[in-house]
Order: sequence, then structure tokens, then C-alpha cells
Amino acid sequence: MDITAELSLYPLQEDYIPVIKRFIEQLAASEGLTVVTNAMSTQLSGDAGAVFATVQATLEASHRDFGKQVLVCKFIPGRLPIKPA
Repeated sequence: MDITAELSLYPLQEDYIPVIKRFIEQLAASEGLTVVTNAMSTQLSGDAGAVFATVQATLEASHRDFGKQVLVCKFIPGRLPIKPA
């Protein structure tokens, strides 16, 4: 099954830009997924197992490297036509 996910990361620290940039870079490095970022969020599209595994691994790495943060996710069944703005 394919899904599309919309993610917004909120690091709980003052210097939050590097945390968000690294999170997005790690998501974008995932093979087989479409990853698009805009001013509000990042969208991933692909196989559900790959999307969930990527989100989990990326959040775990970000928490390990940067500490507490909030990740807001929306998951929609199917591949939505996401593309760069």
C-alpha cells in the first residue's frame, strides 16, 4: 500500500533551524520515496512500510542528536501528487 505523509518538526530548543535542516536532509536521503519540502511542512510519498520506517529512523536519530522535539504527522492512504512549489 502506498501512502503520503505530511510532517512538521518542532524542536524544543532556541537554535531550531539546524535540527529541522538535518531532519529534512535525512528524509531526503531515503531511496524510493518522493520527498518535497515547502515553508510549512515536508511531504513523503511511497510504500507505507518505507515511509513509516523512514519517519521512525529519522525521528530516533534526531532525538539522539538534538534532544526533545515534537513531530506532527498526517498520513493519507495513496500517493498524492506532491511536487515542489
